[in-house]
Amino acid sequence: MAFIKIDDIVVNTKYIAAIRLQGRVRSEEESVYLLIAIPSTYLFQEDSISSNAYHYEWIEFTGDSAKALRDYFTSFNNVIDLLPLCY
Repeated sequence: MAFIKIDDIVVNTKYIAAIRLQGRVRSEEESVYLLIAIPSTYLFQEDSISSNAYHYEWIEFTGDSAKALRDYFTSFNNVIDLLPLCY
């Protein structure tokens, strides 16, 4: 488990379900989207954990935040690339 700070938001990486690195907003500015799993019940109660224990929300980042996230999630120190580009 790690925490990453993006602008004024701190995200527990344990709850990042997916990242969409390629995207553009209407102004043609690059954007990065994080799909965050948000617990909807108390996860410490084992009998209440089910497939509906989370709801998911996309959070969009643009500008310098998107660039920083793209750099972080494309770094081989942070993420294993199963299909690396060969130049």
